[in-house]
Amino acid sequence: MTKQESFKRRVRERMEKTGERYGAARRALLGGLADTTQTSAPEADGTRVRVRATEPEVDDLTIKRATGRDWDEWCDLIDAWPGHEAGHRAIAAHIHDEYGLGMWWGQAVTVGYERITGRRVVNQLSDGTFSAGKTRTVIVDVATLRAAIVDDDARSALFPGLETHLRSKPTSKALRVGVAIDGQAIGSALFSFTPKADGRVMVNVSHDELPDAAAVAQWKQYWSDWLVAIDEA
Repeated sequence: MTKQESFKRRVRERMEKTGERYGAARRALLGGLADTTQTSAPEADGTRVRVRATEPEVDDLTIKRATGRDWDEWCDLIDAWPGHEAGHRAIAAHIHDEYGLGMWWGQAVTVGYERITGRRVVNQLSDGTFSAGKTRTVIVDVATLRAAIVDDDARSALFPGLETHLRSKPTSKALRVGVAIDGQAIGSALFSFTPKADGRVMVNVSHDELPDAAAVAQWKQYWSDWLVAIDEA
């Protein structure tokens, strides 16, 4: 058995034991090499492996099944393209034009590349802002909740401590509300509703245009508490 095959076997054994994904198990066995200022580190057989700043949402097996390439291959291809510093839209367009990926997988590859290379962290959008999302299945009448969100007076009571204004049409499937505190705008929250067979409703809140990761944690807690309150009301 070659050194490379032996190392891969050890990675798989660790995955079975710890439940880690391949990339995480491999980096753990490499030991102390996960310095995000590096782009690669020596593999057991002397080859180079890419050190990931953060893990992509889609794992290596899934991305390879869907696109024919794993993350290391995609990152190497994008890095080799002279325009890779041009930003998210340029990279996504290049992937679509050069490799024929559809919109969904083209975006997935672009976002995964940005996370792996440290250009985008978890919850960060392509424009540099952040998004905080929370979902909960609650007991609520959808029509009543929607009516409260679109009505100025009812909305004031629905979101205590916040200054809000409706940014979408009242008839929109999902409702977007601008958020501010003491006159300072703090992004906007998008509310979507999915009725369940048992009469309950899955309410999803996506608070976008947040300034940083610290704000993500704060607003995730706010919306988590808010959804609990809606469920208990």
